[in-house]
Amino acid sequence: METAGLSAVTGAFGYTGKHIAQRLLSMGKTVKTLTGHPNHPNPFGERVSVAPLNFGDSEELVRSLQGAEVLYNTYWIRFPRGQVTFDKAVENTKTLIKAAEDAGVRRIVHVSITNASADSPLPYFKGKGIVEQAIRSSRLSYAIVRPTVIFGMEDILINNIAWFLRRVPVFAIFGSGAYRIQPIFVEDVAEIAVSAAHQSDNVTLDATGPETMTFEGLVRLIGDKIGSRARLIHVRPGLALFLSRLMGYAVRDVVLTRDEMEGLMANLLIAEGPPMGQTQLSDWLEQNADDIGVSYASEMSRHYR
Repeated sequence: METAGLSAVTGAFGYTGKHIAQRLLSMGKTVKTLTGHPNHPNPFGERVSVAPLNFGDSEELVRSLQGAEVLYNTYWIRFPRGQVTFDKAVENTKTLIKAAEDAGVRRIVHVSITNASADSPLPYFKGKGIVEQAIRSSRLSYAIVRPTVIFGMEDILINNIAWFLRRVPVFAIFGSGAYRIQPIFVEDVAEIAVSAAHQSDNVTLDATGPETMTFEGLVRLIGDKIGSRARLIHVRPGLALFLSRLMGYAVRDVVLTRDEMEGLMANLLIAEGPPMGQTQLSDWLEQNADDIGVSYASEMSRHYR
């Protein structure tokens, strides 16, 4: 495969990475994915070449990245499992950054999260913040894209809220529900990431959608669009986590993490400044009401089975 103008994408078989790869292909770019699941079916066929995302072999990573002008990095973990902790995810990402430097990659576009901070008390946001520091300290030209909650077909949060609203008579909202959220469409994130690759300046971009709502407002919006009759109740955060664990046993997944709950309640999934995304969640839900939440989106099935 021709490597001139090659774009490397970590996780193009996943969610955000897949949409970035699709956008690059639509522009006529040559795309390679580095994936932790190289034996999974390739949805792109021969249009996207595949290399293993093997953090234990830095020389192999360098070889896989050689010829790439831009690295789009979507690698991260939603929650720790086994030996893969947030600290390990940080270490892995630093290995990838070093490999990109050694391979002569010109620019990295890194997908982070709003309000990431190395000083955060929340391990998810702290790890993301440490990675951002490592990118800024590297020799790479960079764009750090910080999305809020990403929605679209196959997403986790929005889809699974809809799934529960379709199936349970009572839906528990943790705390007041007045904390805010600013969801952004996955294709808007892909557009922002690809556009950022063609800039020369080092930038950090908050990728937010055009609608800001409370979490309770989000749940009510989803319920209204899909015709749910579930009654909303408010529960203490600790009880919400306990209930989510019970539901997790039923669906064999992690339904809600403490970092996700506390990040929402701390208003970390909104950002100041004008929104970069164009697609309104309310419009998208209207158009996809018959499909959203019909099937449960399992994080465990996607990444650990």
